[in-house]
Amino acid sequence: MPGPLSSLKVLDFSTLIPGPFASMMLADLGAEVLRIEAPHRPDLIRTMPPFAGEVSAWQALLNRSKRSVALDLKKPEAGEIIKRLVQTYDIVLEQFRPGVMDRLGLGYDTLSQINPGLIYCAITGYGQTGPYKDRAGHDLNFLALAGVMSHTGRKTEGPFPLGVQVADIGAGAFGAVSGILAAVIHRLQTGEGQFVDISMFDGMVAWNSLATSHYLVARQNPEWENMLLNGGSFYDFYRSELKS
Repeated sequence: MPGPLSSLKVLDFSTLIPGPFASMMLADLGAEVLRIEAPHRPDLIRTMPPFAGEVSAWQALLNRSKRSVALDLKKPEAGEIIKRLVQTYDIVLEQFRPGVMDRLGLGYDTLSQINPGLIYCAITGYGQTGPYKDRAGHDLNFLALAGVMSHTGRKTEGPFPLGVQVADIGAGAFGAVSGILAAVIHRLQTGEGQFVDISMFDGMVAWNSLATSHYLVARQNPEWENMLLNGGSFYDFYRSELKS
């Protein structure tokens, strides 16, 4: 049985976790996803253990149900191939720093002239504008700068790395899918495509809204173990022992 997004076709230029997780979700829902990979600079996910034979478990998870093609985007002929593909695709997903796709001649302004209904989603650390837009960043950077880690941890130990990529997946991947599907609805109503700007930092600021409301309403500064849900009450982890 075809999935609910089986009418959608996605060109995915992204690597690592945020973009590939987003396109994995779209593929799981039936979308046709074609990954565009660099021939001489493989996605680092392909090299990360553990491996099943020669295939990384992360690679197999994130890129299930997708096809891929290797193209050197710095070569003019690769750009021409992309421009032909865009004529029949609905969504472009990329994760480069702001301006990179424009320099390659494959930015939203160019591709939307070819396909006015194109939905173009760019995932970055800090968005397309602002003083941090050209900075590199990782999951913990976004969590820390958004204030999440100022109250996620213990008084005696401070913050700690989480076992889940919250900003990458929560703000990046889920933010992208939400924005893309909203743009799909907009296109159904108007016929117009859109540019979807996903900032993982901005997403984590939004996710931190409960702590923000504590401060704005009660002037309670979020700190480790001083709030209802971060160990400042009975809501916590407790060591227990199962006896027969």
